[in-house]
Amino acid sequence: MPVHRPGSVRLSLAGLLIGAVALVLATPASAADTPTRGSAYMGIGVLAHDGQNGLPRDTRAAQTEGVDVSSHQGNVAWSTLWSSGVKWAYVKATEGTYYTNPYFAQQYNGSYNVGMIRGSYHFATPDTTGGATQADYFVDHGGGWSQDGKTLPGALDIEWNPYGASCYGKTQSAMVTWIRDFLNRYKARTGRDAVIYTATSWWTECTGNYGGFATANPLWIARYASTVGTLPAGWTYYTMWQYTSSGPTVGDHNKFNGALDRVQALANG
Repeated sequence: MPVHRPGSVRLSLAGLLIGAVALVLATPASAADTPTRGSAYMGIGVLAHDGQNGLPRDTRAAQTEGVDVSSHQGNVAWSTLWSSGVKWAYVKATEGTYYTNPYFAQQYNGSYNVGMIRGSYHFATPDTTGGATQADYFVDHGGGWSQDGKTLPGALDIEWNPYGASCYGKTQSAMVTWIRDFLNRYKARTGRDAVIYTATSWWTECTGNYGGFATANPLWIARYASTVGTLPAGWTYYTMWQYTSSGPTVGDHNKFNGALDRVQALANG
């Protein structure tokens, strides 16, 4: 019978450890860090690409606090948010043509039931299907609009691609065409011009800082800083501003650029 010396066991364990470390190091970081399809949310790329540089002052002109939520928040404590001063909300309804938010009913109806004015948003994936196709999917799965005074127009969340190249493999002109197709179909289906959620740096990189949507589509700007900074071309003011992803109760907090009656005006069309 062979004799196993203690030293040989130690060498074997050391070899296993070295092999495991080598395997981890050999795994591409991009593959390990790529999220699962459907898991994107509004502002997913802001911190990584634009960072965070303070919070807005409370001395600004009249603004109305809001939040945006997705499946990451699960069942939301809407009464807590309402009591803290949050008066409007946007809920992720869809992504691409392959995902619907499983918490949509609790979030969309729950915000309405406590008195908030609420709307829904679509996370765009321009590399999977066309803009018009995704607009149809959005409207058919929670992105519609009704003139009940409590429903905001749908929002197109167009930002960094969490699953690959920032601009989804599209040229700037092709991206503008995709966005236009989405917006045109959404308006044809609902009668409303959709809100555009984006960040100036992404918009500049991926659309060439196109200014042609500013006359019709309200701007929801993403910037985690003390001011909104430079806006995308064409827009002289923002309608909504996502200013942090680390707020109380729900991380993503926003300011509507006006008092509550202006939020109601947008809902009424």
